[in-house]
Amino acid sequence: MIKVALIWLTSAVLLHASMGEKIRAMITKHDIKSEQISVMIRSAKTGNILASINADQVRKPASVMKILTTYSALLELGFGFRWPTKFYYHGSYKKGVIQGDLIIKAYGDPTLSDKDIPKIVKRLRAVGVKSVTGNIVIDRSFFDVGERITSGFDAHRFSEYNAMPDAMMFNDHLSAIVVKPKGKKIIAYKSTQDRSYEVINNIKPSSKTCVGNRSWPRILINTESTLPRVTLSGTMSLKCRPRIIKKLVTHSYKSFYYALKAEMRLRGIAFGGNLHLSKTPSGARALFTHYAKPLTGIVAKTNKKSNNLYARHLMLLLGAKLYGAPATEKKGRKAVEAVLEKAGLSSWRYTYLDNGCGLSRTSRITAKVLSNILHNANRKHGTQWRKTLSIAGVDGTIRKRFRKTVAKGRAWMKTGTLKDAKNIAGYVRSKGSKRLYSVVILYNGREKWKGSALQNQIINWLAK
Repeated sequence: MIKVALIWLTSAVLLHASMGEKIRAMITKHDIKSEQISVMIRSAKTGNILASINADQVRKPASVMKILTTYSALLELGFGFRWPTKFYYHGSYKKGVIQGDLIIKAYGDPTLSDKDIPKIVKRLRAVGVKSVTGNIVIDRSFFDVGERITSGFDAHRFSEYNAMPDAMMFNDHLSAIVVKPKGKKIIAYKSTQDRSYEVINNIKPSSKTCVGNRSWPRILINTESTLPRVTLSGTMSLKCRPRIIKKLVTHSYKSFYYALKAEMRLRGIAFGGNLHLSKTPSGARALFTHYAKPLTGIVAKTNKKSNNLYARHLMLLLGAKLYGAPATEKKGRKAVEAVLEKAGLSSWRYTYLDNGCGLSRTSRITAKVLSNILHNANRKHGTQWRKTLSIAGVDGTIRKRFRKTVAKGRAWMKTGTLKDAKNIAGYVRSKGSKRLYSVVILYNGREKWKGSALQNQIINWLAK
């Protein structure tokens, strides 16, 4: 028995040494400075460290920070948790008529979209609602996050990844505008009946081919005016296919209100009131609760698509669950730390979550902290957890990156990219020995292609 143990220990030490030497050679080959890179590779089964390079060096995590947020949410809430949105009335309710207000208490479900509106109105009809004489009141008080719709992180202020959270989230905070040729004109219109912003179409049609600056219009967004405005200009070819422009333009609760109002009218529920923002009054009575799909799907979209908004909402939800509403970023950070510490994963001296999504210049982490979390997650939840990460060559942020490599279908990873960071973390299963490795590779530097090339080489090497 002792002899077997010694043989195993000797082989593990040799593997550790050889793997570390091989990776250091790869780092040199890609002309990456030692201070720019952190690597930690472990056996996912035993937790044995097989390679460790600058694993305690503090790095900018970018979106690999979402691993902490999503895993803590699953630990605390469970894979089957379903996000609620509650509907009440205030006043009297007789013979299908609400003599008073219809109230929506929002809890931050980030998945609410146009697809949910018919279901919600169907539920209203199912409980007998035929008319609302008062207003539609939206209670957003579960989150205390201010009124900004964009984080303004970079010059692309109105792009999807800059979306700010809101307890009454709708359509990922995005407004969709359809642009397409019709006859000899280029027309533009909103995809929904959202009257909270306007579209001005100054696009000039062209009969030339749909390439270059004739393939998309120029977009100018003004959110400073009373009614936000999207101005489309430039030249667009009449040979182009329809385009859908999705930008951060207006408040999500306003978009939800107009979508709900339009569907109610369509389904014969009379309503002549307006939108009000207020807390749910003490005398309000429940009508029904709308639930999102299970949390595992929300976590998968957060990780696979690297959805910043979803990650922000998960952290805020945890903050409210552990420390009470209203949710704040401070409570959210504290909650993620508390959940992971309870699981035996405490290294907060080297970690700063900021907003929980990684779109930050102040977030910090080490490869060792990430590696510990990955090992714990795989040990406790295995395939169920790994499937929430992007699958190499199959889906998410690495769908194209490993499509024609040996790693296709054999790596489950979370990526993270900023102007000066190119990171990846997750798992790789080897083709021959069937070994499963947990892998963290953090590159912080301006020459991101070097970090990406090194990561690809290491991951494909492990997969072989």
